[in-house]
Amino acid sequence: MRTKIKIIVVEDQAMLRDSLEQVISRQDDMEVVAVIADASGAPELCRKLKPDPVLMDVVTENNSNGIAFAAQIRSVLPEIKIVIMTSLPEITFVDEARKAGAHSFIDKNMGNDYLFFVIRSTMKGNGVYPGPQDRVNFAAQFTEKEIAVIRLVCQGKTRNEMAKELDLSEASLGRHITAILDKSGFDNIMKFAVYAVGQGLIVTDKP
Repeated sequence: MRTKIKIIVVEDQAMLRDSLEQVISRQDDMEVVAVIADASGAPELCRKLKPDPVLMDVVTENNSNGIAFAAQIRSVLPEIKIVIMTSLPEITFVDEARKAGAHSFIDKNMGNDYLFFVIRSTMKGNGVYPGPQDRVNFAAQFTEKEIAVIRLVCQGKTRNEMAKELDLSEASLGRHITAILDKSGFDNIMKFAVYAVGQGLIVTDKP
């Protein structure tokens, strides 16, 4: 049986905190081991529970700075991954998160599929940050053939058309698509295609 990813959620909004706990816990490979509202309690909780990643809000209860406590966790428990979350449009948070040693950074408005993608990608050693860094991580995560498949999906090609263009059997194409979904954390190749185009990770026009 596959070991589950153990997660601590640090989020001050009660509804969002409960929602995160529920949606994450529905994933077969994830488990929420604790949820707290104040980032100041995160370092001690990490020492006790030894999570794999911590989902850390930037501004938490009592105005605790999530990024500052993320840096504290990284300094004493470097094996724990940190994913910074925010809904605040403050670009300096990205730079601060990098300096704190956070592995990934996510906008809360991105949706659950993207959150799962970020968690899985982070645990595989591929940090996810907004902007150009996303493109670097994207290219590193998939093989050339898989990227070719993603590009054709984004162009609206049918499976039969993709198989012919890539000189693959439909069974082989299916295996590539399964690998892409496994790596990305999405459950549907079209959902992933929409995400990839929306993030500017794939150019749909042919060269």
